[in-house]
Amino acid sequence: MAEHTRVDEFLTSLLEICTPLESFDMPLLDAHGATLAEDIYAGDRLVMKAGSRIRSTQIGLAASIGLDHLPTRPHPRVVVMSAGPDLVEPGKDLKGTEEFETNSWMLTTAVREVGAVAYRVHSIPDDEAQLQNLIEDQLVRADLIIISGERHDDSFDLISRTLSNMGEMMTVDMAIEMSGRHNFGLIGPDKTPVVTLPGDPIASYISFELFVRPMIRTMLGASTIHRPSIKAKLEKAIESTEGVRSYIRGVLSEDGASVVPLANQEELSTLSDATAFIAVGEKDTYLKAGDKVTVVVLERRYI
Repeated sequence: MAEHTRVDEFLTSLLEICTPLESFDMPLLDAHGATLAEDIYAGDRLVMKAGSRIRSTQIGLAASIGLDHLPTRPHPRVVVMSAGPDLVEPGKDLKGTEEFETNSWMLTTAVREVGAVAYRVHSIPDDEAQLQNLIEDQLVRADLIIISGERHDDSFDLISRTLSNMGEMMTVDMAIEMSGRHNFGLIGPDKTPVVTLPGDPIASYISFELFVRPMIRTMLGASTIHRPSIKAKLEKAIESTEGVRSYIRGVLSEDGASVVPLANQEELSTLSDATAFIAVGEKDTYLKAGDKVTVVVLERRYI
């Protein structure tokens, strides 16, 4: 039976199965966007610190001191797979109970935003043998595999059974409101990390931010793996379910002093509009306007 697992416990388990990728010297242009693996000195002066993202200014700095290569952690290769017989590729017509496939598009681009190389795979078969063959084919190009399973059918169970035949897997129920089951473990001859996420796009993206993004940042050897979090004043009251943690989508003010929770939290548009998650603890069922809340900063937007 699946356990009810806290956010910090699950993240700890995931970080234990991933390590920074081995570093090697990369040509300057190829190193752009990767993570610096060693401190860089100009004479006795430290000019670039290990663990920092290599951006255009670092490339220019390296060139200015005569370097044509930099020691880097390579971009992790992440395969994103999505399951569900009723999921239809965007651009096609829907029939009956079909829905447009969303997760693989969203998660693939989210992976790229973190700094990894992402490969999108759709059309997962509903037969265990075929699914295992498909996953095994992807292992040759994967440092991490992410699979999202449809919650309205048995796709998740099919994925769980198949992965259990390929390695050591654990199944957990997350103590997050509106979330669901997750699998994690190591599969294949190279012990490749794999994580399965809920089929609901909002739950899937929240899990990506909380769990998968730190895994990728760890593989990159980044100096920080978490989104920044701050305290801000809540502009509108919110409610939450006791016993689970909630991540309410909101918009952070430009100065970071206050946050407004978005309406219609069940709609996917809240992910598009949100610049922050309002983290609500397991014991908090009601937070009133004016309360100080913990806010996970996704991005800041300025006009």
